[in-house]
Amino acid sequence: MIRSLSTLACVTLLAVTTVTAPLTLSAQEHAAPADAHAQTGEAPVDIITPHITDGNHLEIPWPNSHLAKEVELPHWAPINIGGMQVDISPTKHVVFMLLAATIVAIVLIGSANASRRQHQQQGRSRGFAGAIEAMALYLRNEVVLPNVGHHGEGFVPFALTMFFFILVMNLLGMLPWGATATGNISVTATLAIITAIVVEVAGIRANGIGYLSTIFYWNKDLPLPMRVIMFFVMSPVEMVGKLSKPFALAVRLFANMTAGHIVLLALIGLIFTFKSYVIAPVPVLIATAISMLELFVAFLQAFIFTLLASVFIGQIREAHH
Repeated sequence: MIRSLSTLACVTLLAVTTVTAPLTLSAQEHAAPADAHAQTGEAPVDIITPHITDGNHLEIPWPNSHLAKEVELPHWAPINIGGMQVDISPTKHVVFMLLAATIVAIVLIGSANASRRQHQQQGRSRGFAGAIEAMALYLRNEVVLPNVGHHGEGFVPFALTMFFFILVMNLLGMLPWGATATGNISVTATLAIITAIVVEVAGIRANGIGYLSTIFYWNKDLPLPMRVIMFFVMSPVEMVGKLSKPFALAVRLFANMTAGHIVLLALIGLIFTFKSYVIAPVPVLIATAISMLELFVAFLQAFIFTLLASVFIGQIREAHH
């Protein structure tokens, strides 16, 4: 099962990162008051905002006063698609999505090979490969299959790929020079749209012509006049329900991954607001606790996205019942 997941991961994750292009570049990145720059001779260092905003550069470790150096990403000429100019130049979040996809592919393929070898030699997995296998089996047996319903094995690789991809992107955002790609609404929206497509295709395959009942409300138990009235009243509600599911997936992941960094920004900003070493330990301790909470949230949000995707697939597959 892990081998099939690792194979799909290589294709799916690279496709996600190719399709996803951040919609906007935040103008707030590295913003600094002009007067502060004039007084100190150098711009204040922003250690939080770069994690949640996109940009045309990367930060790498460097032995200077800021312990970081900005590296500009290549800028490509826009291409014309249907009369529109589309900028496909790589951005910071695109780079980190590609990095996350590469890490997931390497980890899953390596764990699959190690697990196969250990099963042949010892009859069981152990170490890091055993931990990855345990996570995959738990999600498969306790989250995906119970929710997607009968004959749901085909959805396991998709759900697990989403889980590991989102998890790695969340964790990369916690690194000192990292960036939170899931803090970009265009990234989470693309993941939600891909999930919505899988959900609707699953409904069409499971229900056939009965799939239309998930769009157009037609209650055969009501008298014909009431049936027609309810058709016009409830059909828009059904459509809103379909649109609200990917919207909820996108906003929930985006908001939760952004909120933690904003809280850290506010806490650390207290040190510079009061300009006192006396008060510094309090924000530092609270920020450390928030960082531990963010580590938990990184796993939790990947789990919730996978859980809700499985629930949505299961609901539409059983719609004909």
